[in-house]
Amino acid sequence: MIYPKNAVEKLGFTEIKELIKTKCISEAGKELVDKIQPQVKLDLIDRFLRQTNEFKNLIEHDAPLPVDHFYPLKHIAEKVKVEGAFLFEDEFYRVLLSLRTVYAIIRYFNDRAQQYPNLELLFEHLPIEKSILRNIEQVIDDRGKMKDNASRLLLDLTQQISKSEQEARKRLDVVYKQAQANGWTADGNLTIRDGRLCIPILAENKRKLKGLIHDESATGQTAYIEPEEVFHLNNKVRDLEFERRREVIRILTSLTTELRPHVPLLMAYHGLLTKLDFVRAKALFALDVDAQMPELSKAADIALVNARHPLLLLASRQEGHPSVVPLNLKIDETDRVLLVSGPNAGGKSVCMKTVGLLQLMFQSGLLIPCDPTSKVGVFKQFFADIGDDQSIDSDLSTYSAHLSKMKHFAQFADARTLVLIDEFGTGTDPQFGGPIAEAVLEVLNKKMIRGVITTHYSNLKLFASHTAGIENASMLFDNEAMKPLYILQVGKPGSSYAFEIAQNIGLPKEVLHLAKQKIGVQQKKVDTLLVDLEREKKELFDTKRAINLREKEVLTQQSELNELKSYLEDNKRQLLKDAKEEARQIIKDANKLVENTISEIKTSQADKEKTKELRSGLQQASESLKEKPHKEPKKQPVVNETEEALLVGDWVRILDTGNEGQVMEIAKNNLILALGELRTVVKKNKVEKLRGKEKAKVAKRFKSVSSDSVADFSPEVDVRGMRTEDALQKIELVLDRAVMIGYPSLKIIHGKGDGILRKFIRDYLRKYNHVSRFEDEHADRGGDGITYAYID
Repeated sequence: MIYPKNAVEKLGFTEIKELIKTKCISEAGKELVDKIQPQVKLDLIDRFLRQTNEFKNLIEHDAPLPVDHFYPLKHIAEKVKVEGAFLFEDEFYRVLLSLRTVYAIIRYFNDRAQQYPNLELLFEHLPIEKSILRNIEQVIDDRGKMKDNASRLLLDLTQQISKSEQEARKRLDVVYKQAQANGWTADGNLTIRDGRLCIPILAENKRKLKGLIHDESATGQTAYIEPEEVFHLNNKVRDLEFERRREVIRILTSLTTELRPHVPLLMAYHGLLTKLDFVRAKALFALDVDAQMPELSKAADIALVNARHPLLLLASRQEGHPSVVPLNLKIDETDRVLLVSGPNAGGKSVCMKTVGLLQLMFQSGLLIPCDPTSKVGVFKQFFADIGDDQSIDSDLSTYSAHLSKMKHFAQFADARTLVLIDEFGTGTDPQFGGPIAEAVLEVLNKKMIRGVITTHYSNLKLFASHTAGIENASMLFDNEAMKPLYILQVGKPGSSYAFEIAQNIGLPKEVLHLAKQKIGVQQKKVDTLLVDLEREKKELFDTKRAINLREKEVLTQQSELNELKSYLEDNKRQLLKDAKEEARQIIKDANKLVENTISEIKTSQADKEKTKELRSGLQQASESLKEKPHKEPKKQPVVNETEEALLVGDWVRILDTGNEGQVMEIAKNNLILALGELRTVVKKNKVEKLRGKEKAKVAKRFKSVSSDSVADFSPEVDVRGMRTEDALQKIELVLDRAVMIGYPSLKIIHGKGDGILRKFIRDYLRKYNHVSRFEDEHADRGGDGITYAYID
């Protein structure tokens, strides 16, 4: 139940439905969109959401669904039901195209059995009746016209008509040439009057040619005559055409009679096409607003993570803004009501409307723009008090209209009711409006309602601070820059910043001074305290964000250290393995040498000279297998930190490899070097600094390479028509090269279409560390079909 009825419109749900209707192909699909309304059965909501989510995944990751023709079959089926009625050729043609679409869709899902289980429920047990197609295809051709060979009689009549028309035309040409030769004809060629071919004859000669006068020109100088010789032939053609028309009607009637037993199946096919069109439209809209399927909760709870108002999101994109500040809030058994305060134009109403609109969308089976980790429950009632509902006809003032709603809320609200109130208590004297609003809030809280309420009243903020079930919240405000941050902070109330905003606008100082004198001392202290709290919250928020960034940096460094440790361990194992293999080979060679020596001694029968010679060879081999004397390692040049300190921009040579590079960054004992377009990290004590001619020579060589790289680099990449994976791979290559040569921006042409490729590209750009921001091209030069990525 929604109260009042116009709450749907004020929350923006009507506009959401209109946007979905634009995605529909058929009128029947649009009619289903008009019927969208919140449901209260969790299993029904779950099925609707899963169907939309499956279709969204289908659009993003699967082959296109074959939906070439979406002709409505309902009115055709109703016509077929009438005994004696028959469908025209164009109606049978629409049935033919629609059935081909239906059968292609059924085959599409049959090929993907169990991949889209909820979408398969739409046509469960729906058969493919090919006999209907065969019967229609025997009669109707691919142009939607009846085939000449639909029956033997029709073919015979068609041939007779053609033959008679040719004979009549030949005879008419003969008469026309004779009339021309006699000078009877007027200017112009043969013409058709009353469906008959006629000869234009000058009025003074019309008695000279026997025939039937069908018409005269506007001036009366020309008569259009059908010659007597052709008249009987044309009558024969006309009779044959009447016979052919009767045969066509007979065939159509017979075909309609054959189709009549399949009327229930036609209605089922119509339902399938309509529902698929409806779900497809919801999925396309979900892609437009980056919507996801949240987790379902049986309790009347709401936990939104990075939620955004869909209409605000679409509007910001049209205006060229990259994103909308996300909303994070939680409404559960403990904190049932959020009392949101803060400055005007700070986002309080948008926060409240976002909760209400997303809840309506969720319970209507629509995906919502938030993280999939969000959790949403089901409410049986929606009560909303938004805007001014004063009525002259009903003799209701603004405040009376508010009170009438409060009366209804207090009488009928319960624990399954979502209450949304904007600017609670306004419309009358604040001295009385505040207490009344507080009393209403107390009654609603006792009824365990859930909701979001916005207010400026201090007594309501105080009431929320010591009342269980109600939680203060505020929209953050930068009181130094005097602008809202549109970030919801739960736990503390916010100041209205009335004096600060008035001062920023330029209200005269004497007016502000008088105003401050007129407000109560206690109220002034409260507002000052709230401003101080807001400032502290802002500082805490900035500190928390800085700490999060630092934590990310620490985690990144820890990951790099782990990788380095793993590399060293692998290298150590490989060295040990190589050393053991070398030792085994040495032992093997030594054993072989000893065996050969013993064999030769036996062969020479222990001859002294031969034995001495063999022993000498064995000694020499032994000496060669001994470990070579350890050479003192070449001392690495020690960098004198006072005289030889390395700076960013210096040219150095890597001692191990002899490669030259330029110092890009210095991190403690590590250097990040640029080797052309490559980057590497080495220790300080592993390089030597280049000077003089050697430095100039290396710098000149690298400058030449860099210039060539820049010269052949194009800062524009066109990925239109490419698959998502191929497009992202191409963009990554160009982006990496742009970062290496220090190019400031990149132009990515992806086209508009359904916006799917643009979405994936922009998601990728958000994750690319060196892309600082991106934006659409100017509307006159491609708009959102082109993205500019800026590289820091």
